[in-house]
Amino acid sequence: MGKIVWLASYPKSGNTWMRAFLHNLFRNPDRPLPLNELGGGNLTTAETALHWYKALDPRPLKDIPQDELDQLRLKVHAAIAASVPGNIFCKIHGAVFELRGTMTVNLQASAGAIYLVRNPLDVVPSFANFQGITTDVAITALSTANFELPRDVDNVSEPLGSWSQNVESWTGKPNSGLRVVRYEDMLASPGKTFAGVADFLGLKVLRPRLEKALRHSSFKVLRSQEDRDGFVERSPAQDRFFRTGTSGQWRDELTDEQVARMVENHREQMERFGYVPDGF
Repeated sequence: MGKIVWLASYPKSGNTWMRAFLHNLFRNPDRPLPLNELGGGNLTTAETALHWYKALDPRPLKDIPQDELDQLRLKVHAAIAASVPGNIFCKIHGAVFELRGTMTVNLQASAGAIYLVRNPLDVVPSFANFQGITTDVAITALSTANFELPRDVDNVSEPLGSWSQNVESWTGKPNSGLRVVRYEDMLASPGKTFAGVADFLGLKVLRPRLEKALRHSSFKVLRSQEDRDGFVERSPAQDRFFRTGTSGQWRDELTDEQVARMVENHREQMERFGYVPDGF
């Protein structure tokens, strides 16, 4: 059995919020942990972090053939698992599937997963903002099988798949090593939802410590930290990483035609999580 507990999600689905909560829960600081320290230490990392790849292959990313980069990703996962004596949380946005003859996730390095799912109607405008693209382009990306964010000089490619492909690949076969968390439940019932995550991890956390971790990782705190100190994960296209921290904004940001396209493309997975609007 592996050591990685994946913090998996399609982009813009609450992954950063969950990582902030876990850091504040485990470290139990007197003040909110600085936002830009989420990738530090041996508690969490990201499978796209460039230093993992550089340690195994010092060539510039642009010089690594794609098939070699695909294989390198699996070696990185193994290296992440081997980097700690116990478990490590690892952020991943990729779906689990075979791409160009190679799996996108090293399942042998895996100990389990927390999968965060969010209404794709809300993901669309947030993803568009993050990527600096139009809403219609974002809808096409979320609906394209085997969709892959391309690499650049500082980032490896990310095989997201379509939104439905991503969700189904992680949650289609529930098992005891998987915890599925809806973003909407994180908003509506944070105490119950995050306590459930702690229980899944086998943690016996006293209520005051849990509540302090929730306060330290609230949207208000994270946004104020970004406003004060910036956030290394904010994309060049964004004015700010933390936009609204709400659900249902799609009603003001998507047209009926755009909603209909999303429902047509993703009905099966949307129905699983109660995301199909009335009338569609």
